[in-house]
Amino acid sequence: MDKFENYALALMVVFGALIIGGLMAVHIAWLNKAGFLFALGAAVVVWAAGFSVLFDKPRLYGLSLLVAIGLIASSIVVLVA
Repeated sequence: MDKFENYALALMVVFGALIIGGLMAVHIAWLNKAGFLFALGAAVVVWAAGFSVLFDKPRLYGLSLLVAIGLIASSIVVLVA
């Protein structure tokens, strides 16, 4: 595996585990459906961002990270509000 494949794999595992393990678990425990769906969407987007790194598409990677940041922020806002 070259450096792009290692980075893509680390991106998928780390962000997926953080989002699924953290935000989704909190929203499940507090029975908050909207926050759970935002966190799930962020996990899917960041997981897909790993493929844009793997196939060397930096613009798609940046766009997907912006979308994921927005979804994570929405999930946190739903949690706080």
